[in-house]
Amino acid sequence: MQSHADQCRLTRRKIGLVATMGGLHTGHLTLVDLAAQHCNDVVVSIFVNPTQFGPDEDYNNYPRSFEKDLELCRHHGARVVFAPSRDDLYGHGYQSHVSVEKLSQHLCGLSRPVFFKGVTTVVAKLFNIVKPHLAVFGQKDMQQLLVIRQMVRDLNYDIDIMDAPIARESDGLAMSSRNQYLSNDQRQQACALYRVLKTCEKLFQDGENNAGRLISAAQAIIKARTKGLIDYVSVCDPVTLDRIETAVDGTLIAVAVQIGTTRLIDNLILKNKP
Repeated sequence: MQSHADQCRLTRRKIGLVATMGGLHTGHLTLVDLAAQHCNDVVVSIFVNPTQFGPDEDYNNYPRSFEKDLELCRHHGARVVFAPSRDDLYGHGYQSHVSVEKLSQHLCGLSRPVFFKGVTTVVAKLFNIVKPHLAVFGQKDMQQLLVIRQMVRDLNYDIDIMDAPIARESDGLAMSSRNQYLSNDQRQQACALYRVLKTCEKLFQDGENNAGRLISAAQAIIKARTKGLIDYVSVCDPVTLDRIETAVDGTLIAVAVQIGTTRLIDNLILKNKP
């Protein structure tokens, strides 16, 4: 992979990276398509990263469909699929990590304390191996996107980070590899997350800007329409992720709910009426 990247750079070919854990769906493919619009060589990495999973999480059961993923990549402009083994990235005696401190201490970082250190470590390694000029990440994982951007700034990576809008099913559910865990009933419950966000958007556009009341409205809908366990509902600054008391145009509202054994996240940027 490094030799290929060196050759691309010698011949002035622009490398784009889409980092995934496999189980590819339309959301991933929109990232690949976007990278292909801006780069000569799109690399899709497929690696279920063990360091971002907690001890009771779904590492062993995470969807793995490599042959299907490979075929999808072939049809969406990817020139290379980079699929290292665990030993390739974390050999014997591995002991180095990358940590982004403040941004990781919000939202998902509170209930998944090892998650972002695992993400930033593996992404830093992928950057060093693939040597991309550009990397594309989805807005669904907004905190991850912000954390990676911070890491790129802090560590002086010469890489452009591009974000892509959330890809949704026809009923509004944000696309995720973990959606396949959901039963039919749970799948119907999961749709409530997007309804929550759109309801809060409507309340905001109608003049409600008190964060506490927006959060209460969101929690009430989740409790009424799902059997899920709320991890968080947060109205926060879209850059620092600090909680705010008064929502303004551009404020982020983010939710995380566990439905059955499946943890789902979603978010929306509040906008004033057009």
